[in-house]
Amino acid sequence: MLEVKGVSTEYDGISILRKVNINIDKGEVVCLLGANGAGKTTILKAILNIVKPTEGEIYFQKERIDTLNTHDIVKRGIANVPEGRRLFPKMTVLENLQLGAYFEKDKDKIGTRLEKIYEIFPVIKDRLRQEAGTLSGGEQAMVAIARGMMGKPKMLLFDEPSLGLAPKIVDDYFSIIKMINTEEKITILLVEQNPKKALSVASRGYIIQKGKIILNEPAEELIKSPIIMNAYLEN
Repeated sequence: MLEVKGVSTEYDGISILRKVNINIDKGEVVCLLGANGAGKTTILKAILNIVKPTEGEIYFQKERIDTLNTHDIVKRGIANVPEGRRLFPKMTVLENLQLGAYFEKDKDKIGTRLEKIYEIFPVIKDRLRQEAGTLSGGEQAMVAIARGMMGKPKMLLFDEPSLGLAPKIVDDYFSIIKMINTEEKITILLVEQNPKKALSVASRGYIIQKGKIILNEPAEELIKSPIIMNAYLEN
């Protein structure tokens, strides 16, 4: 479904990604693990063409997308759940959700998607008229996922979903990620610093260090490797 081929990027002339290769098949949950500053978020930005690759190519469903504008990439079925949730705090929960379906003009389809969101996240239905900025951290996390799902994506990109959340909420959050993959059939690329949680829901994992992919293994192999866990990962 997604192929990142030899992608490199720079910020102000400083190399960030170095010939990164990532492949994700339809239906997979794949996690991308590494320390702060390793280049994890930059890969997501490159996929969405927020950061333009200096070399390499990116394909989604066999169509090259690194030459497209970000909104055209989103139209093709890639949605992002950004680090820190990044809701519009002065807008209501409902307004934030409706923005997730920005490209959908059929009101009936939007209504159907909202009903599905209420089924997955019952608490959201009770918060629709509330300003998003007044929600708890866990509730904001739910709204951020729901907003991403409102566009009916084929792939969801998650950027550090556990950041700033209480341990109990983190457990629930990763259960929801797994459910979205298995029940809603959405392919997921999960950027994380928490290897145990990420590998518990992923089928495969990549480890990035200083802008380079240094390992790509099935989740059960990575999680059994104390050398890799101690050397490259936190938690």
